[in-house]
Amino acid sequence: MRRLGRLAAGLATATVLVVTASGCVTVHGELEVVPGATEPEAAKALEDFTVAYNEADKAYDPALDADRVTGSLGAINQAGLTARQKNSPEGNAQHKPLELTDASYVIPRKAGWPRWFVADTDSNRDQDGGKQDTRWLLAFVRTGPDAPWKVSYLAVASATEVPKFRRDADGWAQPVPSADTDATLATAPAELSTTYTDYLRDGAPDVFAPGSMTSGWREARKTTRRAGFSYQYVDQALDSGTFAPLGLTTEDGGALVFFSSKHFERQTAAQGLRPTVTKDVQALLSGEVKSTLTKERVSSQLVYVPKKGAGGADGKVRVLNRLPGLVAAQGS
Repeated sequence: MRRLGRLAAGLATATVLVVTASGCVTVHGELEVVPGATEPEAAKALEDFTVAYNEADKAYDPALDADRVTGSLGAINQAGLTARQKNSPEGNAQHKPLELTDASYVIPRKAGWPRWFVADTDSNRDQDGGKQDTRWLLAFVRTGPDAPWKVSYLAVASATEVPKFRRDADGWAQPVPSADTDATLATAPAELSTTYTDYLRDGAPDVFAPGSMTSGWREARKTTRRAGFSYQYVDQALDSGTFAPLGLTTEDGGALVFFSSKHFERQTAAQGLRPTVTKDVQALLSGEVKSTLTKERVSSQLVYVPKKGAGGADGKVRVLNRLPGLVAAQGS
């Protein structure tokens, strides 16, 4: 695992923003509390993203939407397009334009940069033929007055799972401070990436509700079996710079939070065997797969964090959606 640890350590993300104790990001001394965007600006950002996303997906060209994605979605999107471009240089023969409609915008008031908002939309990508009403939640971030709006998080949740957000008299949402100094929430939003990766490794702290993305995932790792192969996992927090968590306060005193994480899976083969390398893995592979294959994935999560003091299952963090993507692979 030593080489795996070095691989993880060498992939740290540079932090370019400074978070104050109040959770506000200061750039050029801008500390006035203002809405992150107007609704027309938010609608234009959603339109620009959708156009760029469709152009990139049709051509399998990551350059076509590189200036519209960032953070965990950016890492997943750009790596996925890079792999598909290598495997299908002629483009996406099965392209179906993404349509995002029925949009509403949750725009927090805050000081400084970055500014951000969430677009709550319907899509034409329901997996069950539209039997379940799902919503696409896209978190848009803008790092300065001359910077474009980029989507850092994308999550899909059922309409009933999307909570009502706390708003002020003018309709603006309330962001969750990066540091929950009053300990009003069951778990600190700023520490969710570390809390989640610690939980996946050790089963503690036990703050997550059971489910396929928490206890089920831990169990699946334990029971993974293939004759002649062993598996190792490393989970790494990813919570600075463009991967910083974003949270909104809900009417019931809880919070809806987006956060990122990084996950490594190493497959080691016994003598005479070799790990299977798929086309998508091959496209992102460095080194030669002889006996080991290490896959690196970035993942974004959407969770509901209850207010502190709720008992039983109601007091646990619920993972509503997890979006993972392969971003690199290493053979040895």
